[in-house]
Amino acid sequence: MPFKPPQVEKCPKCDKSVYAAEERLAGGRKWHSFCFKCGLCNKGLDSHTVAVHSEQVYCKNCHAKKFGPKGFGFGQGGGALSMETGKQFGNKEAEMSNKPTTYAPGN
Repeated sequence: MPFKPPQVEKCPKCDKSVYAAEERLAGGRKWHSFCFKCGLCNKGLDSHTVAVHSEQVYCKNCHAKKFGPKGFGFGQGGGALSMETGKQFGNKEAEMSNKPTTYAPGN
């Protein structure tokens, strides 16, 4: 009977095998410790700073900027409001999604 190595889960970022000595767990997946970085700012993550969205990992700040509420009235008060959309990080999903896309006369 030929030798069969055990099946090892692949890292979602680099698609290489993740062994126990280098694994980080998030979102039900195993990541390399060096691949476990924010998808926008590339900051290293740990179990307290990680936020998972669509099998992508983000730091809590970038996750809030990219997927959190936007516009006037959200934040810690008038002095802390920010209209930053994260464009400097390559965020293309930050466009306001509450704008009407079609015209419906009579409504």
